[in-house]
Amino acid sequence: MRTINDFKEMKKKKELITMLTAYDYFSGQIAQLCEIDIILVGDSLGMVIQGKKSTLEVSIDDIVYHAKAVRNGATEAFIIADMPYMSYHLDINTTKVNAARLMIEGKANAVKLEGGTDSRIDAIKALVDCEIPVCGHLGLTPQSINIFGDYKLQAKSKEEQDKLLSQAKNIENAGAFMLVLECIPEELGQIVKDALSIPVIGI
Repeated sequence: MRTINDFKEMKKKKELITMLTAYDYFSGQIAQLCEIDIILVGDSLGMVIQGKKSTLEVSIDDIVYHAKAVRNGATEAFIIADMPYMSYHLDINTTKVNAARLMIEGKANAVKLEGGTDSRIDAIKALVDCEIPVCGHLGLTPQSINIFGDYKLQAKSKEEQDKLLSQAKNIENAGAFMLVLECIPEELGQIVKDALSIPVIGI
């Protein structure tokens, strides 16, 4: 099984890190057989598996269920479990409890949460303090669909790009071991990757 230290070393050596989303026993098994570095149990299961229009209806119970199924198929894989909508938005204690469920019941190795606002930074710090590894997520954050209005390219203006880069640095400083960037300009992804010491995964 890969570890956080392995990913740090891969970043230093400029080695590519593979990540694949899986939702069940069979997809987890296939990902492990293909030696994928990281498996993400994403809240995208709401749309891909449950047939919903967004990720917003996915519950912590859903992620726990699917993470356990993936772990059954990928016994030796490094698994990141998504923290679903409103599982980390209300208060720090609720955030800790929900993340702990993903680690203990869902058998994940780390959790992922979206956004880079001050409250998200506080959540990352609190989870890291509990020895729960955290992966950040910036750019198109699907849980913010009601704010964005559509699934479209993010951070197109200079102001938006500067803000994203600042948030990325804050996420790293808060203790996150990795950052996911989704649907942003390619050149901005390169800038963020070069500015951070932690690995950056592009979607």
